[in-house]
Amino acid sequence: MNKQAMRNGARLAALSAAALGLMAAMAAPAAADDQPTRKQLIADCSSGEGKCSFNDPVLGKAFLGEFRQVSNSLYNCSSSDATQSMGWSDSVGSTDSVGVSVTAGGKIAGIVDVSVTANYGHTWSSNHEENSSLNMTVKPGEVGWISRAQVMQTVTGTWQTHYDSPKWGHYYWYVPDTITGPAANGTDGKSNAVVVKSRKMTAEEKASCSAGSKSGRAFVVQR
Repeated sequence: MNKQAMRNGARLAALSAAALGLMAAMAAPAAADDQPTRKQLIADCSSGEGKCSFNDPVLGKAFLGEFRQVSNSLYNCSSSDATQSMGWSDSVGSTDSVGVSVTAGGKIAGIVDVSVTANYGHTWSSNHEENSSLNMTVKPGEVGWISRAQVMQTVTGTWQTHYDSPKWGHYYWYVPDTITGPAANGTDGKSNAVVVKSRKMTAEEKASCSAGSKSGRAFVVQR
């Protein structure tokens, strides 16, 4: 083989190696920086840029959520029990697996509702509001208020996001999620609870009882 043929062969081998390297790079998976975040995918579901569905929803067992104050506070600075009718109101929403609120009436809540309804035959609500009133009695030197706990339930599934044109290199992206929200009273035998709670006044609060119009009476403080 002459020198010219050897040079041509070496050049061809180099070009072939370069082409193979380019194909390998094109076939390699996207770097981590090229992957969408969960927040970006859910935002595209919410805006409608991505055509989304919530696949294979699984409802968890209902449980009673934490008690939260739902009324104003009644301070009793008198020397006898103070009884009063106190109104209360409560609004309980839904949050996803990273604590982001799932807004009632929003696109995300609607997609989850469609999925749960199709699989379980009943609607799913991302928000529950309730209000009423309750007579409460507070002993002298104490503070009382009304607390409420809502029956809650999780729904776990996988978001499927479909784009008309590839985004981050793909038409489809998937992200698992668990949403916790209010359930109907009586779900899985669990019931909502409304209770009157009280505590002893602090030293500072007791001291304030002797000031002005608070002395010897009960008064309400806005929550």
